Amino acid sequence: MSQIEESVEVAVPVTTAYNQWTQFEDFPRFMKGVERIEQRTPTRTHWVTKIDGVTREFDAEITAQIPDERVAWTTVSGEVRQAGVVTFHRLDTARTKVMLQFDHAPDGFVDTVGDKLGFVRRQAKDDLERFKTFIESRGIESGQWRGTVG
Repeated sequence: MSQIEESVEVAVPVTTAYNQWTQFEDFPRFMKGVERIEQRTPTRTHWVTKIDGVTREFDAEITAQIPDERVAWTTVSGEVRQAGVVTFHRLDTARTKVMLQFDHAPDGFVDTVGDKLGFVRRQAKDDLERFKTFIESRGIESGQWRGTVG
């Protein structure tokens, strides 16, 4: 099991960053390897990923959600095992630190080698940088879900 921690500062207010993060179906726009995400219930998502030619599907459950503060999840079925949290920290009225922390269990030999070589960590860092570019170029969120879970 690998523990990943990465963060990025974005030049948008905390509410904008948080609101955009709750738009899971937009993740393919900034997360490399994510083909699609379907929001099946307010707390359940179905993911389809394709990394290095390997397609995987899994469901994730939101286990805790506090508007403008955090979204935590765990996978509940499928070919990926992970759990984590993304937190949002107000730096000032126009800047936010987005912190991603998750545990990832590699599946099989190729995943284990890739994990040991730091591919998962680099992917997380690159995805956060793409989130930064995505939200800063828009300036506003594409939608929002302000519900509380947990």
